[in-house]
Amino acid sequence: MNMKNLLHDPDILAKPGKKIKVSDFDPSYKGIINGKEDGVKLLEENIELMRDLQTKLYAHNRYSILLIFQAMDAAGKDGTIKHVMSGINPQGCHVYSFKTPSTEELEHDFIWRTYKCLPERGHFNIFNRSYYEEVLVVKVHPEYILRQNLPGIKTTEKINEDFWEKRYRQIIDMEQHLTENGTIILKFFLNVSKEEQKKRFLDRIDDPAKNWKFSSADVSERQHWDKYMKAYSEMLSETSTEHAPWYVIPADRKWFMRYAVSNIIINRLKELNAHYPVLPDSEKAKLEEAKKMLMNE
Repeated sequence: MNMKNLLHDPDILAKPGKKIKVSDFDPSYKGIINGKEDGVKLLEENIELMRDLQTKLYAHNRYSILLIFQAMDAAGKDGTIKHVMSGINPQGCHVYSFKTPSTEELEHDFIWRTYKCLPERGHFNIFNRSYYEEVLVVKVHPEYILRQNLPGIKTTEKINEDFWEKRYRQIIDMEQHLTENGTIILKFFLNVSKEEQKKRFLDRIDDPAKNWKFSSADVSERQHWDKYMKAYSEMLSETSTEHAPWYVIPADRKWFMRYAVSNIIINRLKELNAHYPVLPDSEKAKLEEAKKMLMNE
């Protein structure tokens, strides 16, 4: 079952250089897929394909893959990572979840704690939240910036548009550097609607097996929904680039969300044309000699 390449789908790609609004994207979009059954089958096919592509990526040893997931609470980051990456060799894949910065992390620049978790060649690394929190949650709560003891920033009044423009530029510059050194960056904003988030919160409250997933702080943050959508829109507009684009993944249908993420990863890996190394004739001769020795035992 072959489906369209979503790498350049205008219903998902936050086109670089354009002003983006989250409201421009439909959280319930499902493309041309008929329904959940087809979506699950397509995901299973992609998982099998990703296993082979990962092996080639590792053997090729030229590129690394960084997957970044950002979303509102209950959008499905954990589940998407779990399902999409289920076929990956765990030796070549690491997941990092970034929460409130520690005291040590606050003593460094805002990218430091994520920079040290970047993937080595041939590997996948996944950021469940990332340095983008520094233009999202701290934009909604600028008082958090004061804990970073930045020069010239003693009050929230000093955190102006120029401050945010510099942060966007610093992120873009860092991602450009990584790309030029062989790291492929794919950024996914899992776009859940406010109505669907409410349903998932209520499900977590009503189902004892899901109570642990719920935090009253999630509802508190929900009160800032409009501010978050504005922050996400500005982030998408300012940091979706040709070398590290943002994909606004419809998240109201979990089965489509997972399929779409796998589709984008698969098609980007195919573009790399990673392949198994071809041995020189001298090495091939050694293999033949080794084979003869083994056969003659």
